[in-house]
Amino acid sequence: MFDYIKGFLTDKRKTSKGTFITLEASGVGYMFEVTEKDFSSAAPSEEEKQKFYLTLIHREDIMALYGFSTKETRDIFQILLSVSGVGAKMALALLNEFDTCDLISFVIDGNYKELTRAKGVGPKLAQKIILELKDKLMKTELPRTASSTLPQTPALSDTQSILLSLGYEDKEIEDALSKVIKTINDSSNPEEILRKALTCLSM
Repeated sequence: MFDYIKGFLTDKRKTSKGTFITLEASGVGYMFEVTEKDFSSAAPSEEEKQKFYLTLIHREDIMALYGFSTKETRDIFQILLSVSGVGAKMALALLNEFDTCDLISFVIDGNYKELTRAKGVGPKLAQKIILELKDKLMKTELPRTASSTLPQTPALSDTQSILLSLGYEDKEIEDALSKVIKTINDSSNPEEILRKALTCLSM
């Protein structure tokens, strides 16, 4: 199973099928589809290696590789694929329209109307995404650690659950939250906490 690839970006192309880049690592060129945001920000370079987190989709009729510049975007892409009726193209459309934090916030708040801004997402599918994703994002049980120094608030607990569902380890989540908690203006605002925690974790 691929996790990530690090190499030199040698090519990028936009076709009727999507936006693709090619990364060369150890003499092999790997071409994968990316979001339009990552496509726009990626620039070919022979001096600086670039890192993308990968998802391989392998079915009887297709084998496709998808790359993302951040781990959380890759992980929310995989969670989106678990929703019945949402394929790779639909998941990419959602990630092209919204950043990860906004997408999660809309799901948690049940704001299906915002989700319909994404290409091809109608009201019924938007409500279905919220119904299935909210449970996946919020159901992760928090580990009980006596050594935790974080205040026990609903907003922090919700943020921890979401980050755990995105694949982060409890220790790195606690470290990130400990760093950002002092910079948060409203400790009851889970969206602000999540956005700053994700920024910290992506560094």
